[in-house]
Amino acid sequence: MSVHHEAGGTPVVDEQERWARAAWSALAEPGDVVAGALLAQLGAVQAWQWVVDSAAGLVDVPARAAPTGDAPARLVRAVERWAPRMTRLAAEGWSVHRPPPNGVSHVRVLVPGDREWPAGLDDLGAAAPACLWVRGDPAAARWPSTGRARTAALVGARAATAYGERVAIDLAAGLVDAGFVVVSGGAYGVDAAAHRGALASGGRTLVVVAGGVDRAYPAGNVRLIEEAVASGGAVVGEVPPGSLPTRSRFLQRNRLIAALGAATVVVEAAWRSGALSTANHAARLNRPVGAVPGPVTSMASAGCHRLLREGVATCVTDAAEVVELAGALGADLAPEPRVAARGLDGVDALGRRVHDALGTRTARPTAEVARVAGVTTAEAIEALGSLELAGLARHEGSGWRAEGVT
Repeated sequence: MSVHHEAGGTPVVDEQERWARAAWSALAEPGDVVAGALLAQLGAVQAWQWVVDSAAGLVDVPARAAPTGDAPARLVRAVERWAPRMTRLAAEGWSVHRPPPNGVSHVRVLVPGDREWPAGLDDLGAAAPACLWVRGDPAAARWPSTGRARTAALVGARAATAYGERVAIDLAAGLVDAGFVVVSGGAYGVDAAAHRGALASGGRTLVVVAGGVDRAYPAGNVRLIEEAVASGGAVVGEVPPGSLPTRSRFLQRNRLIAALGAATVVVEAAWRSGALSTANHAARLNRPVGAVPGPVTSMASAGCHRLLREGVATCVTDAAEVVELAGALGADLAPEPRVAARGLDGVDALGRRVHDALGTRTARPTAEVARVAGVTTAEAIEALGSLELAGLARHEGSGWRAEGVT
């Protein structure tokens, strides 16, 4: 990306690149990895011009922009997909040379390189948003330059029970007390309860929407969303103001929620709840995932129990455990020292991977060890048993830590 610098060396994004990224957010649908690859390789301005020229048959496909080996075919299909929309955008006045034509007061366009850009979004790679449209305080989503982000995503069912809403409120309030910004999707049920809990405790909350940030959705949560903005939080989205939320955009929105949180907690979710999509996005980003257990007779918690049983999530029951999961306080900010490898003679490859996933100061739940090691829960349990017999791991409470290697 093209940048220039203010006095003092602070990078500032070139405005043409900013407007080009805004235009790309109108051209390509959220999560379009072909668009993401083009932006990464060519920059937003050059990529836009390439699409214009390619649609007119003036240039060949730039294979180096390929996210995969079938790049030429994928790029051709992408241009065919984008061309009709680009014609419409041009008629509406969109250009890489000037601000968006649909400008809304108090809405900012954040792009990579801005101070307030949430660094966690970069972990999405080619699926990262071209830009972030923000109404409210853009710093609410910012990750600090040192340490872990003090953000936590609380998600769950729209048709939440009284239990689910109560837990969401309590978790959000406790996270605010710990200095966290609460991230959620602004929907009915668990999302709304999480936002309310944060606001009631005097904290900030981030509302991640699937449509334009000027369109409060659902309509029943308009006052709640406006209160989030007025209280120092923000409404953020990746499509321009005026854009309608669609099913596919809701699904893609989940990846933003996961990327914006240092940890994601599913408070209450049925077996096929959309909240599980957010949890899986977080797991793929190697972010810690938590799930709140519910009554075994409640179908409203079946999705949470599924995440726990499959080893995707760690059981959490209060805000302190979410803070621990996010690893954002005290000594957890510093990486735990790794033990020397010379004491692992005779340990197989699986055992070494699991041992490397253990810390020396605090015990980690088996599910977390498996996630960090990149193995199944069953493999982690098998390896941990062998490591314990060898004196290389100790079971403490509900977790494991490394020991005995010098």
